[in-house]
Amino acid sequence: MRLRALLDTDALGLRLLGGEDELDRSVRGVMTTDLRDPSRYLSGGELVLTGLAWRRDADDSEPFVRLLVQAGVAALAAGEAELGDVPDDLVLACARHRLPLFAVHESVAFATITEHVVRQVSGERAGDLAAVVDRHRRMMTSGPAGGGPDVVLDLLGSDLDLRAWVLSPTGRLIAGSKVSNPELPPETCAKLAAEHLAAARTGRRGPHRLLLGGTRYSLFPIRSSGRSPQAARDVRETVLSDWLLAVEADAGDWPEERLDLLQGVTQLIAVERDRRDAARTVRRRLAQEVLELVQTGAAPAEIAARLRVAAPVLLPGLGAAPHWQVVVARVEWEGDGVEGGPVAQSLLEEVLVDPMATGPEPSDRIAVAHTGDEAIALVPLPAVSTEHDGSETGLLADALLQAVREPLSAGLNDDGRLTLGVSAAVHSAEGLRGALEEARHARRVAAARPGRVCAAGHQELASHVLLLPFVPDDVRRAFTARLLDPLKDYDRRHRAELIPTLEAFLECDGSWTRCATRLHLHVNTLRYRVGRIEQLTGRDLSRLEDKLDFFLALRMS
Repeated sequence: MRLRALLDTDALGLRLLGGEDELDRSVRGVMTTDLRDPSRYLSGGELVLTGLAWRRDADDSEPFVRLLVQAGVAALAAGEAELGDVPDDLVLACARHRLPLFAVHESVAFATITEHVVRQVSGERAGDLAAVVDRHRRMMTSGPAGGGPDVVLDLLGSDLDLRAWVLSPTGRLIAGSKVSNPELPPETCAKLAAEHLAAARTGRRGPHRLLLGGTRYSLFPIRSSGRSPQAARDVRETVLSDWLLAVEADAGDWPEERLDLLQGVTQLIAVERDRRDAARTVRRRLAQEVLELVQTGAAPAEIAARLRVAAPVLLPGLGAAPHWQVVVARVEWEGDGVEGGPVAQSLLEEVLVDPMATGPEPSDRIAVAHTGDEAIALVPLPAVSTEHDGSETGLLADALLQAVREPLSAGLNDDGRLTLGVSAAVHSAEGLRGALEEARHARRVAAARPGRVCAAGHQELASHVLLLPFVPDDVRRAFTARLLDPLKDYDRRHRAELIPTLEAFLECDGSWTRCATRLHLHVNTLRYRVGRIEQLTGRDLSRLEDKLDFFLALRMS
């Protein structure tokens, strides 16, 4: 549709403030935003609706408009409900950049404009899509009248008899239609998410079709509203954060009208997803402020004051949090060009939600910030359990990744890695700095392990083995070469199996009988081999120090 057509519709309440010569531009979509920089969610051709919450003073208009123009949007529509008349600085900025600008009367809801644009762009190709769009206002409203994605999924069920679910990239159930009973088992959700991520990484276009447990499913990506697959410079920037729509049907036989309908549904759900993501901004800012205080060595009293502000936001109705935990995550990709911090931030906000919980609301109690390639979560705990030995537990590293390892491994493919560290629970602001260092230390331990998705917790920081990952490579090589190279050379020349003998001897705690039994050797043969090891290395395996050196050398080799 053309911009000019918007002015011809009186019900939209649009008043042109500038850009008369640009009214023949085509509108390919619509996006509502109050972000200061929404460019990453734009693909070009959108009508951008804004309530101007991003504007703090007159200097903010120029950079905001410039970002929109660079993203190729068709026009900007500013609401008059909050500030009254559209500010002159915004009018001037749009004029300088030849960006058409509309004013939206305070009596007109953005949802009304969104419905109209979606209906026109879709060309009202199917009565089904029109019915979904007519219910869009309910999905976008807050309070009991709204319904989020469930409203649209209910229409798919009632009008088209389609069972459908919205899933997170880790396989958590976000929403389902009323006809989607019984609900999808968690293991099915995880497999569907894994298939979706694997298909996205290979560049296949949706919908992705698969047969799982005798049932056919079609998977439709849900991207941020208005964003095309080409909007991100690299699929790895978004693949681990996009939702998906799983439909119990084989879309391979569908007519174009039915496919258009489902694409329209994903666009409506994407609008709601963007709104919920925007709501996380406050929690992210709180986390960033607290973590900056912790990392700069601020006084505990100052940190405690910020925590008192954060706790009611993160734990509504509970007042203050008696315990806190810190979780550190890092996403690393092979090659250059993909910043891991935002990806890790989105993943932590998802992973820290109980995988058995439905709906997005549990994530409202998590605050995550990111710096560089690292994301840091500040997790308030209303209570922690106490183990039999008196130690307290909260979040457990292995439990966090148990349900999400399969889909995340598929999304990371062969060139990505997620490592995660969890601190112990602390009781006050004084303990947060130590908790942050503990979580980072645990993450480095996890990074030393094999696998695409690895985690370590504070319970694992009591073994000497944790020191091994932090030995410099040159020291590691020199140490292992000095002790093991003579044995390896001897084994190559004589096939004497001294290295396997040494490993077995240490695993049997130096017991001659048990070691000989394990290796199926006579004790005298074992004594001969151990003697040869001592002769070649100049060490004495009856001494604890030499046993420990051999043990560490084998672990580092």
